[in-house]
Amino acid sequence: MLDIKFIRENKDLIVAGAKKKHIDFNIEKLLETDDERRGLLATVERMRTEQNVCTEKISRTPNENDRARFIVEMQDLKVNLKAEEERLKKVMNKWRMEMLQVPNIPDMSVPDGASDEENKEIKAWGEKTVFDFEPKDHVEIMNNLKMVDFERGTKIHGFRGYYLIGDGARLCWAIWNYANDFFGAKGFVPMIPPAIVKKENLYGTGHLPNDVDDVYCTQDEDYLIGTAEIPVTGFHSGEVLKKEELPKKYLGFSPCFRREAGSHGRDTRGLIRVNEFFKVEQVILCEANHEESVKWHEWINRNTEEFIESLNIPYHTVINCGGDLGQGQVKKYDIELWVPGENKYREISSASYFHDFQARRFNIKYKDGDPNPADGQRDKARYVHTLNSTAIPTPRILVSLVENFQQADGSVKIPEVLQKYIGKEVISLG
Repeated sequence: MLDIKFIRENKDLIVAGAKKKHIDFNIEKLLETDDERRGLLATVERMRTEQNVCTEKISRTPNENDRARFIVEMQDLKVNLKAEEERLKKVMNKWRMEMLQVPNIPDMSVPDGASDEENKEIKAWGEKTVFDFEPKDHVEIMNNLKMVDFERGTKIHGFRGYYLIGDGARLCWAIWNYANDFFGAKGFVPMIPPAIVKKENLYGTGHLPNDVDDVYCTQDEDYLIGTAEIPVTGFHSGEVLKKEELPKKYLGFSPCFRREAGSHGRDTRGLIRVNEFFKVEQVILCEANHEESVKWHEWINRNTEEFIESLNIPYHTVINCGGDLGQGQVKKYDIELWVPGENKYREISSASYFHDFQARRFNIKYKDGDPNPADGQRDKARYVHTLNSTAIPTPRILVSLVENFQQADGSVKIPEVLQKYIGKEVISLG
């Protein structure tokens, strides 16, 4: 969410940002609603003042006739005030919903483009795997090695269902444990957050109202998370932190759930796009400074690149174009792993920063203890900046891992860094 004063003073910038993101947003409608809101606020405040004056008159007037007249005035004021307060309540609800639609402004470095097809490669690492035998895709490999059971998964869960069994499950545990050690060494505090959250948390991160078709809702109107970003970012909601506490660096691990409603017919085979999975997520809260956000954005994205490099899986990194940015994102990188079976790169991680877009919604602030702040406002409460990046998702990482490390005899070599966690060097039927 952006500040309404900033929106009013930077109308053209908001319009240009929405256009770059290919988001249909009517700023004139919002400003008209805001004019109505401000007018009603002034009216209600004036009427409340009049009511207070009238109450004071009643308490200080000894004459019964005058008191009776003032009481009638008070009753009329109450009726009129209640009517105006009801009008204000409706307008405020409308205003809040329209404010939730305002897109954040993308960074100047974000390229133009309408979809992920126009994202720009900025880095490629590793040699694309070449085999001296006929390679298999991950579905065949994992079925042959009894690492997965899609048939029973569909029987129990339905479409996109799966079981990870045997070494399929062990390999996931190995990846989680390695990720905990790898990212923990970088100063992250590990966290296992709730996977069922109140809907205001999805509004806080910007997943609602935009992704409403892709989230699971309970009968109590709570929601299953699609990423640990949601509850981890909300951990400090409504709090005022100290500047010296920043940055806050959390490593969230959680089950995740996505309906994949918008991807009907896409990636229906295998583990690329499933309804439930596990993910390790980097979340950072830093001070309200663009340079700080840029610095930490590069850092969290590089963390995941290093993690992938340690597994020795080829990848490339792309900068997302305007049309592939979410409503709240200022800038985003995607890391995509090489998938030999498809002869293409597939997304494994996204790293984004939001400035104070999410923090305003969650009301997360910090006090600047600088005795000589640049703006001269010592101890002013500021909204933090938020960032997040996928550390690693499972089971999707298994797709690239088993395909790139498959061997001619049908076995899969385990990346060296994972061997101590799984207790073997090769997954085979032998």
